[in-house]
Amino acid sequence: MSTPTDYGRASKDEHDDPTLVLLTVEEAARRLRIGRTTCFALIRAGELESVDIGRLRRIPADAPAEYVARRRAAKRAA
Repeated sequence: MSTPTDYGRASKDEHDDPTLVLLTVEEAARRLRIGRTTCFALIRAGELESVDIGRLRRIPADAPAEYVARRRAAKRAA
């Protein structure tokens, strides 16, 4: 039975579903352990891939890992 504080919130399992093709900005930010505003800044700067679906902004599920891989490669090259 859910408590009043749990009402309307997705469970941890729903957020970490590996079968998802697209993530919300919030889900991508959570995977990167950054804030929502920082995630939007990365999108605006073209550093984190995103797609528009109507009025929605979604992040491909593999984009956060690709972003981290590019950052790691840039650090090794420096």
